[in-house]
Amino acid sequence: MQYIKIHSLDNVAVALADLAEGTEVTFDNQSVTLRQAIGRGHKFALIPIAKGENVVKYGLPIGHALADIAPGEYIHSHNTRTNLSDLDEYSYQPDFQAEEGQAADREVQIYRRASGEVGIRNELWILPTVGCVNGIARQIQTRFLKETNNAEGTDGVHLFSHTYGCSQLGDDHINTRTMLQNMVRHPNAGAVLVIGLGCENNQVDAFRDTLGEFDPERVHFMVCQHQDDEVEAGVEQLHQLYEVMRHDKREPGKLSELKFGLECGGSDGLSGITANPMLGRFSDYVIANGGTTVLTEVPEMFGAERILMSHCRDEETFEKTVTMVNDFKQYFIAHNQPIYENPSPGNKAGGITTLEEKSLGCTQKAGASQVVDVLRYGERLKTHGLNLLSAPGNDAV
Repeated sequence: MQYIKIHSLDNVAVALADLAEGTEVTFDNQSVTLRQAIGRGHKFALIPIAKGENVVKYGLPIGHALADIAPGEYIHSHNTRTNLSDLDEYSYQPDFQAEEGQAADREVQIYRRASGEVGIRNELWILPTVGCVNGIARQIQTRFLKETNNAEGTDGVHLFSHTYGCSQLGDDHINTRTMLQNMVRHPNAGAVLVIGLGCENNQVDAFRDTLGEFDPERVHFMVCQHQDDEVEAGVEQLHQLYEVMRHDKREPGKLSELKFGLECGGSDGLSGITANPMLGRFSDYVIANGGTTVLTEVPEMFGAERILMSHCRDEETFEKTVTMVNDFKQYFIAHNQPIYENPSPGNKAGGITTLEEKSLGCTQKAGASQVVDVLRYGERLKTHGLNLLSAPGNDAV
C-alpha cells in the first residue's frame, strides 16, 4: 500500500511512500492522477475541492481551501488554511462507546511502595528546591555514581534540575513546591534526596512541613548553607538512601494498578495513522483492565477538542474540559498570539498543514474511552480511566 484514505468522509488521501508526478491511484473505484510529486506523509485531493470548502481528513475538517483544488493536486500550506480563530462555544453532546476490552486482570511485575502505589522502576532521585543548587546537585550525583559503579542494582540516579524555587510568590511559588512534593511521592522513586540552598523562597523546612506523610529512611533533606562541605554531605546522604532502596524487589501486581502517560513523538503526516492510534488502542486496553492513562499537550487539542468533550463521562467533566481548553486559548490571546500556529517547521515538512490536522492526529492517543477527569498542572491522579491534564505542548515542561 502506497497511499491511504483514512475515513470514508475524507476528500484527501495520504501518501505512505514518495509518489511521482503522474502516478495513478485508485479509490472507491475511481482513478486519480497525481498532478505533482507527493512526499511520504503528505496529502493530495481525491475530488474537486472548491475555494472556501473544507479539506477533510480523519473524517473532520482540517482547514479550508484557499483556491480551487483539483483531484490529484498536492495539498499543503500554499492552498489550505486553518479554520481556527479564537474562542469557541461548546455544548455537551456525549457520543462515546469504548471498545470492549477483555478484563484479563493481567499480571505485571511492579515495585509496591508503602503508600500503596506501585512503580515500574526503582530509582534514586535528587530534587533541588531551587535552581541555584543545580550545579552542586550535579557534582553530588556524578561523584556518587563513580563510587557505586553507577548505582549498581538500581534503575538509575536522576537529578531533576530546574530554574525555579526563588523569586516566586503566591500561586507561582505554591505550584513549584506542589510539583516537587508530588515528585517526592512518585512510586518510581525508591528514595529521594531533597536539596535546598538556604536563602530561597522554597525553604526546605516549609517544604518538609507541608509534604505530608513520608518515610524518613527514604526521603532525606539537606540545606547546603548548613553544611561545611555540601558535596561531601550530599554524597553521604545518597549512600544512606542507596543502602535502603537498592534491596527493593519486584513483585507480582495487576495492570489495573498502573498509570501511563500518553506522549507524542515528533508529529508528522503519519503519526495519526501509525503510533498514535496504536497508543489509543493500548490506552483503551489498559482502561478496560482497570488502569489509568493521561493525555495532555492542550494546544495540540485545538481543533479536536470537541471529540474529547463528546467523550466526557458527565457534564461536570465536560465543563472542566471546556475550562482547560479556553484557559489555554485565553493565554495565547492575552499575549497577542494566534492560537493556531503550533505546527513547527518540522511538523510541516513531515506533511502536517494545520493545527487541526496535528490535533486530530494527537488525540488519537486517547482511544475511544470516556474522559473521567481533568487535572491541573502538577496535580496527582485521583480517578481510574482516561484523564486530561492541563499542560503545554512542550516536552521540556
